[in-house]
Amino acid sequence: MLDKLSGIEERFQQIDRELLEVGGNYQRAAELNKERVDLEPVVGKARKYRQAMKSYEEARALLDSEQEAELKSLAEMELAELGPQIENLESEIKALLIPKDPRDDKNVFVEIRAGAGGDEAALFAADLFRMYARYADRQNWKSEILSESAIGIGGYKEVIFQIKGKGAYSRLKYESGVHRVQRVPSTESSGRIHTSTATVAVLAEVDEVEIDVPESDVDVEVFKAGGAGGQNVQKNSTAIRLTHKPTGMVVICQDERSQLQNKLRAMSILRARLFEIAEEKRRSALDADRRSQVGTGERSEKIRTYNFPQNRVTDHRVGVSSYNLPGVLAGDIDQFIEELSTRDEAGRLAASGVDNEE
Repeated sequence: MLDKLSGIEERFQQIDRELLEVGGNYQRAAELNKERVDLEPVVGKARKYRQAMKSYEEARALLDSEQEAELKSLAEMELAELGPQIENLESEIKALLIPKDPRDDKNVFVEIRAGAGGDEAALFAADLFRMYARYADRQNWKSEILSESAIGIGGYKEVIFQIKGKGAYSRLKYESGVHRVQRVPSTESSGRIHTSTATVAVLAEVDEVEIDVPESDVDVEVFKAGGAGGQNVQKNSTAIRLTHKPTGMVVICQDERSQLQNKLRAMSILRARLFEIAEEKRRSALDADRRSQVGTGERSEKIRTYNFPQNRVTDHRVGVSSYNLPGVLAGDIDQFIEELSTRDEAGRLAASGVDNEE
């Protein structure tokens, strides 16, 4: 670890020298400043760590060589204080050295679709939508529906919405997968418990420069929007259907008042989906072993069960349960996210090799 820290500190000093010589090249200055900001927390901790280690070695040498009881006692006290400090600094530095997901600070698109269970699955999809909208409120993020296919009793066959806020992807990326509900449907007269499912996909927003989607690869259809939205939306052809010809993927947006706005929204969703496909292929090739520790996040994988009779929500990937189901549906999902994040961080730490370095 010390060798890695030395390299980071040398690079930090080099950046400072380059910034003095960059002149009027503002683009290069911005790149260097960004790199400097990323390295600064590690360098700060590294300097504290080196100072603590130096003090520890001096106290150890004093304890070994000193004969006077009072000085030996002072050295022992200093060693007792420095030991935990050094351990904490090591843990903090190892966490900072884990490669970050560059998408962690991105806004997200969340796609929820009813699965098995008919109308009950659609009602559960609506419950999940409200859960994430309330979680966004708790985080002071903004959420907005981009596309919806509702049923008459208050459920969704499909709902796509965007959540905007710093760190949205870092918190919500673990929510992708199959969510299962066990409860007595309101339409069930015999009181039998039904099991239904809904799928959740969380996609990081992607800039145009991050993934190129040639216009020739996309068919664009314009049609009249249905449902809520006002006379202008329903009477004029503002809705957009995009079909990505290489994959057959279809994206529909109709909630905006203009054709251009709907097209821009639809293209953002398409780019996010295509980027996620590319990322999944890359992850599968590079770190299949690590991904098995937390779960892949694929839609085919059952990740969480919401059991109404037992007032229980269980995340199957980490074996964590909450017995406050109403609270969870009101957006209190941090206990699951924190545990998943901790497991993921531990896996990335092991994969990075930092934990094995001296």
